[in-house]
Amino acid sequence: MGSLHGWRVCPRCGNDLERARDHLSCPACGSRFYANAEPTSCAVVVDGDGRVLLGRRAHPPFEGRWDLPGGFLDEAEHPLDALRRELREETGLDVEPDRFLGVWLDRYADEPDAAASWTLNLYWSARAVSGDERPADDVAELRWFAPDELPPDDQIAFTNVAQVLRAWRQQQP
Repeated sequence: MGSLHGWRVCPRCGNDLERARDHLSCPACGSRFYANAEPTSCAVVVDGDGRVLLGRRAHPPFEGRWDLPGGFLDEAEHPLDALRRELREETGLDVEPDRFLGVWLDRYADEPDAAASWTLNLYWSARAVSGDERPADDVAELRWFAPDELPPDDQIAFTNVAQVLRAWRQQQP
């Protein structure tokens, strides 16, 4: 279910919307609306001992499961600025992004049939450069994990997080 699910009237003029295969349109004012994946910036933060930082989610979806720190971009926010902001908000740490790791597509929901938007998840490796580590914002707990001590997939919040952690673990010596 996309972000336009439930839209019935044009938010610009109030006329009834028409549904096409990939968008909604308003015959009265000509506006078109497309559902897009929502971008996120996330980090695989690794310490000097080769451990990765995970946060336990404080709220749904996937409350209580482990997640990599990061979050949604604000409108017109550069992904690296969002990464730094989100890490500071969630962990208290100032991070320096290193290498771009890739893009993973996922759904922002914890049930297969739940109403959810799609997310376009951008990942970087990063290292903490300053700050006082503390769980905050939507994180209940922070913990460092060695590559061979990562939680099992059924304790990981999102499919894309489990995929990123597998890719990271495979790159470790």
